[in-house]
Amino acid sequence: MKSAYELAMERLRASDPDAGKPLTAEQKAKLAEIDRLYRGRLAEREIFLKKQLDEAVQAGNEEEVGKIRKQLANEKARIEEECDADKERVRRG
Repeated sequence: MKSAYELAMERLRASDPDAGKPLTAEQKAKLAEIDRLYRGRLAEREIFLKKQLDEAVQAGNEEEVGKIRKQLANEKARIEEECDADKERVRRG
């Protein structure tokens, strides 16, 4: 009798047979470059927005603080999604 985990893994392998392929050295290098690029983009946006956040906090503008925090979260999520999409394209070849 198979466990629920084993059954789920079988279904996953059946739905995406290319998922288990090992990566080539070139793909690994591209993935590392993508990580480096998107970490830089994220750091750039965080520095820019945290500067604005600090200014808003010092000014006591709570509405602006909330907007900037929301924008920071959205930017982070967007950049991570773009990074994941680029990585998936590399993995798929």
